[in-house]
Amino acid sequence: MAAHHALIVDDEPDIRELLAITLARMDIDCTTAADVAEAKRHLAESDFDICLTDMKLPDGNGLDLVTYITQTKPKLPVAVITAHGNMESAIHALKSGAFDFVNKPLDINDLRNLVSQAIKVKDGGDGSGKTLIGRAPNIEELREKISKLARSQAPVYIAGESGTGKELVARLIHEQGPRSTHEFVPVNCGAIPQELIESELFGHTKGSFTGATADKPGLFQVAHGGTLFLDEIAELPLQMQVKLLRAIQEKRVRPVGAQQELVVDCRILSATHKNLAEMVDAGTFRQDLFYRINVIELRVPPLRERPDDVELLVDHFVSILSDRLGMPAPTVDQSALDALKQHRFPGNVRELENILERAITLCENDTVTADDLILPSAEPQASPSSETVAPAAVADGPPEDASELQSYLDNVERERILQALEQTRWNKTKAAKLLGISFRALRYRVEKLELEKHS
Repeated sequence: MAAHHALIVDDEPDIRELLAITLARMDIDCTTAADVAEAKRHLAESDFDICLTDMKLPDGNGLDLVTYITQTKPKLPVAVITAHGNMESAIHALKSGAFDFVNKPLDINDLRNLVSQAIKVKDGGDGSGKTLIGRAPNIEELREKISKLARSQAPVYIAGESGTGKELVARLIHEQGPRSTHEFVPVNCGAIPQELIESELFGHTKGSFTGATADKPGLFQVAHGGTLFLDEIAELPLQMQVKLLRAIQEKRVRPVGAQQELVVDCRILSATHKNLAEMVDAGTFRQDLFYRINVIELRVPPLRERPDDVELLVDHFVSILSDRLGMPAPTVDQSALDALKQHRFPGNVRELENILERAITLCENDTVTADDLILPSAEPQASPSSETVAPAAVADGPPEDASELQSYLDNVERERILQALEQTRWNKTKAAKLLGISFRALRYRVEKLELEKHS
């Protein structure tokens, strides 16, 4: 007896036979139905690991069956067979809860890939155990949505401000799903020079342009079998958006300079901190691409909407950062916790991590106080002890623009460390003692802030 059981729903006998033969070669038993009513009878009588249904059926359509299965057997992955080019129907199916879709005429390799992924979902996937830090209701809701979306192959658009953890959310969707044994490939679309974007995404052949000394696979190929996360997708130029849309819809890419297309099988997750709907209205982002990637939208809340999670995140980051710095975890006193809970965090979770990293390296007596945080709302107080270094003043004060906040804080820290180093004639052991931190912590910050050139 085969290990798995599939339900095939199609009113064309030839299609049912083709699907049954293909799945039988994958050691999957098949039960077939010619319409919705017959399919519902089989669903009531037996358990299945996957359902494949045509979109057009004599007594209804595939969407009806998708909705029925989602409500009555939510753990059963159902894939829809659609007419070639009918992307609107496919997207409706995904929005209704379908695991994925496959186009007619059927490509056997595409079908096998889809079925393999669906079986992994039914068997429980390969989750990593990672999760989001937080107990706020909006984080609990996000956690549940991630778990549900991990069971699907639908494209997900992750919306949220800078620093909220959009890449972590994308990684969790990947790691809790059936593709977790393959690559998760994150790419920042805004960090790639425009003239290299096509080559980076789709690859190139040797000699296709100056400097192309060998064949190079693109990120779509690297993510084959896994997940491609397109961060800051709003930064893609319009001409590249057209090629990206085709790659997503056809599941094929053509490397620069190549004559043949390559089949790629990767789930697409995307994100940006910008408002894509407004960009579509302004004509700077293609509506058809937005429609294709925004099948399901997932919003990551900013940190100010979950202030009760700040203390949990502080404990989490202090533990991680202390291990990274090779030093005992300091105590974060109540004054620091109160200051952090009142802070608005325009840079969100990433800003909190950066603030704590800085505070841990500069705090005295293994205790982080409010002054050590160097929050932009107030300049830190100078220590009354003549043995310590007074914080350097920054001429213009903290910026209001969140994008400039990190640069401001780095400058404060840079000046404070430089002052200690210069006061001790660049004796790092003495400078570390003057700052009240370990030698290793000082060396780490000197390297991170690129201060060696001053020595």
